[in-house]
Amino acid sequence: MIQVLLADDQEIVRTGMAMILSAESDIEVVAHAQDGLQALEMSALHRPDVVLMDIRMPRLDGLDALRQLTRPHMAHRPQVVMVTTFDDEDYLTRAVEAGACGFILKDSGPRLLAEAVRAAAAGDAMVSPSITVRLLKQLRTSSSRAAPATRLSPREKDVVMLLAEGMTNAEIAAALSITSGTVKTHLANIQAKLAARNRVEIAAWAWRTGLAGGGTAMP
Repeated sequence: MIQVLLADDQEIVRTGMAMILSAESDIEVVAHAQDGLQALEMSALHRPDVVLMDIRMPRLDGLDALRQLTRPHMAHRPQVVMVTTFDDEDYLTRAVEAGACGFILKDSGPRLLAEAVRAAAAGDAMVSPSITVRLLKQLRTSSSRAAPATRLSPREKDVVMLLAEGMTNAEIAAALSITSGTVKTHLANIQAKLAARNRVEIAAWAWRTGLAGGGTAMP
């Protein structure tokens, strides 16, 4: 079972998401939080696999709570998916930099919500189609420093480019005629070389350097 923590200041939103996810045979909602501070407390207590986190919450907002949950030396680091009504590029970029592994809008629908939980638990990323283009455009123009592409092998670059297009591990494996296990090994090596916390940060790096999106990769 994938254990999930729901963090949102609106009870009706938490209740709705809980009803949707509880109908799935492989997902269990283990805790609710109404603000960022409670999200940190509930995460430490229940150790969920995935946290669905709103951005704007009282006491401690979702971005600050996200930064706390994804700190390198945390005893438990869940996968965090930002769930929001806001699709402002600045929020999305800040969430990527803070370690979010996915983004969905609250009106995305039941199917996408469950898919986002499963993707996060599997180490994949889920981004609502309606915000993907804006997110990638913002990442492409970000001034954040990026590690040089020469640190990656040719095969690792292939994996990164496909990942940046939104492919899952299974899809990358099929496209490159390799096994899913080999893809996971490549991603682990890539993550270490780039000091990236998750595959969303790897994709962000690819867009910033021009390796993805039809640009020219850094020499």
